[in-house]
Amino acid sequence: MTTTSLNGVDQEALSATMIAVKDTPGLAQVSFTLGSAWLSGCHQRSQTGAMRQNGEIVAGRASRYVLESDEPAALLGTDKAANPGEYVLQALAGCYAVTYATNAAVRGIELSSLRLELEVDFDLRGFLNLDDSVRPGAQQIRVRVHAKSPTATDEQLQELTDAVQKRSPIRDTLANPVDIVTTLVR
Repeated sequence: MTTTSLNGVDQEALSATMIAVKDTPGLAQVSFTLGSAWLSGCHQRSQTGAMRQNGEIVAGRASRYVLESDEPAALLGTDKAANPGEYVLQALAGCYAVTYATNAAVRGIELSSLRLELEVDFDLRGFLNLDDSVRPGAQQIRVRVHAKSPTATDEQLQELTDAVQKRSPIRDTLANPVDIVTTLVR
């Protein structure tokens, strides 16, 4: 049996997934988990946990990944790992890559290359409690996309980029309010 792949995306698996989710909407409900422990100063270590789909733990996902974060020395850290702001950019870049590859495959567009340049700006006065009028979160995120295709016009690549902005779960998470529930457990 031959597998048809476009942009590294198995088109038969993509089609089967789309049909399965359409036929069983509960499969669209996916949850990821992560456990984290503070090490010292600005340094923390996390490990990915179970993944749930349709309320059930996905048994086939046995891999666990360790992630660490710290801050540069200029921001009171020891620079042992990427900082949380860089992880935000990585999350967006990773999601954009997935969304570009799959949406291009659905449209029959072959990508020969995709490169993203991302920047995020923070104003530390909010974080440091120096100015209540400044929010502690990101002020702006900028993404420059370098996408090339031997089969698509510039107009088709722009339409794909517009679709990616509408369909990227991480972009949507960053661009819109999300209910975050924080509970102190003793």
